Amino acid sequence: MLSITSIVITALASIVSVQALPASRAVSQPPPVPLVSGAAGIASGLITQPSVVDRFKKLLTDSSGNLLTGDALRQLTVFDFNNQKVADGAKGGSILLATVDNFPILQGLGISAAISLVGPCGLNIPHIHPRANEFLTVVDGILNTGFVQENGFNTEVETQLGKYQGTVFPQGSIHYQQNPTCDPAVFVAALESEDPGRSDIATSFFKLPSDVIDAALGFPHTIGAGNIDDWRAHLPVNLAAGVDSCLKACGLSE
Repeated sequence: MLSITSIVITALASIVSVQALPASRAVSQPPPVPLVSGAAGIASGLITQPSVVDRFKKLLTDSSGNLLTGDALRQLTVFDFNNQKVADGAKGGSILLATVDNFPILQGLGISAAISLVGPCGLNIPHIHPRANEFLTVVDGILNTGFVQENGFNTEVETQLGKYQGTVFPQGSIHYQQNPTCDPAVFVAALESEDPGRSDIATSFFKLPSDVIDAALGFPHTIGAGNIDDWRAHLPVNLAAGVDSCLKACGLSE
């Protein structure tokens, strides 16, 4: 006579074997997903919904209250980081950040994410996120990183990250990532706001009036009204070519 235990084990084994069958079949790569058209407008319409449930109903159901299907649902629930492109003027790689501006489902969730492809010697120039802490993980290659906090603790905290190693950048801290090798690197970053914001330090600083910049730097004979526009014209865009020593070692110097 079979015991209850042996019956249960036999039943579970049968379930597992049935569920495992599809794994033997080849699974094709899911199709690409375009960025949501008019995403910012859709996201703004979700703000007025009184609850999370109402927000999801407005976004993911049709006029009859039925859940969307097929590509219509997929485009609103899947963010495809393969859409990233090199920004105009960028030389060190590319980065794509999923925020409420291009992925409306993030509205009210308090999260966003980025994937960056950092070319050899590439530098993600010093910047801040005014509304979010960041956790960054390298998934391929090597990155040197660093951040500087506020006055009172403004010594640079430096790290070097290898594959599957991560670090943090506190909200508002000036931070950067640089690929010190001749091979590409890739990182994934998670941020605790659907709208973390980004301000590139050098670019923002040189938007200030020339006399203010002169006074702040203390080098009026080096950077002044006569050449400040030349400085502004050469500011990098997000992912920039890295430090000279790396560029020369990799044969990438112009």
